[in-house]
Amino acid sequence: MGTRTTGLREAKKQETRQLISDHATRLFMAQGFEATTISEIAGAARVAKKTVTNYFARKEDLALDHQEEFVAALAGTVSGRAPGESALSALRRAFTEDVARRSPVAGFAGPDFSRMVADSPTLTARLRDLHDLRQEALTRALREATGADAEDITPAAAAAQLGSAYRLLFERIQALTLAGHGNDAIAGRVADEATRVFDLMEPSLADYAVA
Repeated sequence: MGTRTTGLREAKKQETRQLISDHATRLFMAQGFEATTISEIAGAARVAKKTVTNYFARKEDLALDHQEEFVAALAGTVSGRAPGESALSALRRAFTEDVARRSPVAGFAGPDFSRMVADSPTLTARLRDLHDLRQEALTRALREATGADAEDITPAAAAAQLGSAYRLLFERIQALTLAGHGNDAIAGRVADEATRVFDLMEPSLADYAVA
């Protein structure tokens, strides 16, 4: 009985969180991130202002609600790579899969959402922070994967190359979205460009961090 009650409570919390996030995103896209207040979001979701801040510590968290998944994505790919697969090969494969399913973590967020982020200095700055945090997480994963000691700069150097490639491709998808291209056209174009980007890293990273 206790487990069922706990499950229902957690489901209710998740439902409330999603409701708040959905209303916040709608308001952000309609009137801009900077112009929208927490009070307006609370009113739209029919919850107390404190409820909003309990679920979302920062206003940016309401808009960028895939943050944890985004930050952990590259490190998780490296940690879960197949036997015999290098970090580069795993990340190349993962990006191809993200493009195929038009993943928002890869940058496929739609024109309205992408414009909302581009028009907001706060969200643009937060997105830069998230890219940095993702690269730091990748560095830790590569250090663990290779058994490198804390003084070895190699994992950080590899993460800088791989993280920058992902950032470049993310920004490319965003730019093409804002230019009015549809997801299918963007996917086809970026898939070709990603091949060239990852190929450039093959000479230095093809045999690095092989599982």
